Amino acid sequence: MMLTNMKIKSAIIGCLSFLMVGLVQAQDNWNWPSDQEMEAKAREYNAAYNDYMKSEEFLKAKGPLHWLLTNAPDLNEALYINGVKVYEGAAEMATDEAEISAFQDSVLTIYDLRNELYDNEPQWIANKAYYAYKFYKGNKDKVDIAAKLFERTIEIHGKLEPSSLNAAYFDAIYRNFAFNKAYTPDEVISKYEFIMTKLDEDEAAGQNVATSKGTLEQLLAAMDIINCDFIENNMGPKLTADPTNLKLAKQIFQYSIKEKCTSSDIFLKALETIDNDSPTFSTSQVRGMRYMQNSEYAKAGELFEKALTLAETDEQKAEIHWDMAKVHANLGRKNQARTSALKAAELNEERQADAHSFIGGLIMSSSNDCRGGQSRVKDYSIYIAAYNSYARAGDSQGMANAKSRFPSKEELFTEGFQVGDTINTGCWVGQTVTLATRD
Repeated sequence: MMLTNMKIKSAIIGCLSFLMVGLVQAQDNWNWPSDQEMEAKAREYNAAYNDYMKSEEFLKAKGPLHWLLTNAPDLNEALYINGVKVYEGAAEMATDEAEISAFQDSVLTIYDLRNELYDNEPQWIANKAYYAYKFYKGNKDKVDIAAKLFERTIEIHGKLEPSSLNAAYFDAIYRNFAFNKAYTPDEVISKYEFIMTKLDEDEAAGQNVATSKGTLEQLLAAMDIINCDFIENNMGPKLTADPTNLKLAKQIFQYSIKEKCTSSDIFLKALETIDNDSPTFSTSQVRGMRYMQNSEYAKAGELFEKALTLAETDEQKAEIHWDMAKVHANLGRKNQARTSALKAAELNEERQADAHSFIGGLIMSSSNDCRGGQSRVKDYSIYIAAYNSYARAGDSQGMANAKSRFPSKEELFTEGFQVGDTINTGCWVGQTVTLATRD
């Protein structure tokens, strides 16, 4: 995949609040050459590069500095601290691309030389990583250097400081992947999750990491490696092999929600792992709904019952009672289905119409269950009960359908009934209704 196709934006990483080591004017432990002529020259060149540096004439400063680095490399650590500033400034002032590249490389070389003499890498490794990112992030052949220096910083310190460097690190990974396919998708995800974990730690410590997290999410999306196939084929087998891996389950859950892969078996498996470890109202409800989709109604009922114990509001309780009404209906428990639907309507008035229309449907489907065969009027009276439920729901279509199944005038007359008489439907419906006819 070409970089342009990855939609890299040069401004995606903004200005990093980064505390660099300042200019050093004086250090202890000066090691002037023992030869007087060399000492005089070293003092002259040391004063010269410092003067040029103070006046920001970095192209002029690099000459005497280079002489000192070559001829008096152990003069003082100040040469290496200030040398970064000089060569960075020279790179910014130069106009020739080859010179710019050479000066940028020199900044990193300065750190290498400093380490050989003073062996204090932990003091400046983050600075070196930052400069490598700044200089090489757009360079196909060198961006890997930046990524590895960030990793070296983490190896030494366990994290990146300041926290904003985490976004720069993942941008380097992103670019290295785009330019060079330097990592497998699994490796990218592993690095992404590691950085996110560090950002979570920084956030818990009171730092504002929202921008960095947003950048990581944008970059991961731009890499176009997380999709339903990846979740199913790369992450799924790992969870199947280790179904108690909560971290992996949460990753699968989050990615599946984002990519709209919630109908997959692996999403359900991840949900099971999460819900078994630390159930919440949402995890138990969604898990129950997935079992419903799979026609596993008994399992769904168990999960909805658990969700009901975790519900915190009447609205949540109403949702579960409504879900339970469907479970009972599918299991043929119509009386319990009616009870659950009415409870949902009681807890949430917005469910009133749905509940009574649902009950009307339950009654309409009970012809075979409730047919006694002794009285057509009594057998048909359930449709009057269904009509009444549809009427409470304001369901005109349901009302018309139910009325078409009312007993006829002739059937009432034959059995000695009149319009306006009352009769109990019997069966699970168990309602006393006022007789009416379809004609």
